[in-house]
Amino acid sequence: MIHELRNIGLSDLEARCYMVLHEEPKISGYEVAKKVSVSRTNVYAALRSLTDKGVCRTIETDPVLYDAVPIRELIRQLKSDFEQTAQTLLEKLHAPPKASYSFYSWQGEEPIRTAIQRIIANADKTVIVDIWAEDIHWVENYLLEAENRGVAVTLISIGNCHTRLKHVLVHRRSEEWINVASRKFSILVDSRSALLGSFGHMLKTTVVETDHPSLIELLQNEFYHDIIMERIEQDFNHELVKKYGNHYEHIIQQYKEYF
Repeated sequence: MIHELRNIGLSDLEARCYMVLHEEPKISGYEVAKKVSVSRTNVYAALRSLTDKGVCRTIETDPVLYDAVPIRELIRQLKSDFEQTAQTLLEKLHAPPKASYSFYSWQGEEPIRTAIQRIIANADKTVIVDIWAEDIHWVENYLLEAENRGVAVTLISIGNCHTRLKHVLVHRRSEEWINVASRKFSILVDSRSALLGSFGHMLKTTVVETDHPSLIELLQNEFYHDIIMERIEQDFNHELVKKYGNHYEHIIQQYKEYF
């Protein structure tokens, strides 16, 4: 909880003081200092800051007592502040004219996770994710949040998976796929922006973010093909295996030397 409180703008000491007051309301600054094992001077400064931020309240007795604002009320206040700030920024900071389409590169686990969270959080209508089953944990919680706010989410899993998402297509994998050096993934949002990258211990994880229409169209076409093949395989799987072999090996064999 200390980490989560720091994420909403509290310092480490402020977060610790808030947790003490949350667990034991209406105590003095001296008692808070004993519980967090920090000097009274620093604790009183933190309590003044928390009071100024509206995170805790004081009771004017001798000595002064402190009480945490209930977390539900605090969160609602923070949401209200954020909405007002966001509205002001949207009204005042107009986007400059777009000169060209862009390609952005992200490297490292945290920047990539943040990019994934941001692009999914900004989906208005649709999110399509094509990813290996081993890597679904990178996106599942963000997709569930999008689903809960009414976004149409489609997950295409390469390999069998277990997920709480509603709309999942599963691609079967042959034994040859075990030896791949990287596991590609893509995220397409509202047919206007995309993330493309690969996971795998053999390569440094790098993700490209783009709004280039050629790549957007490429991902759309890949999705359409996935939908069509999923339906055809459901309806005619036995006939397809008999004519073309497992995983269409009779068709693919003649092209393997090219890849």
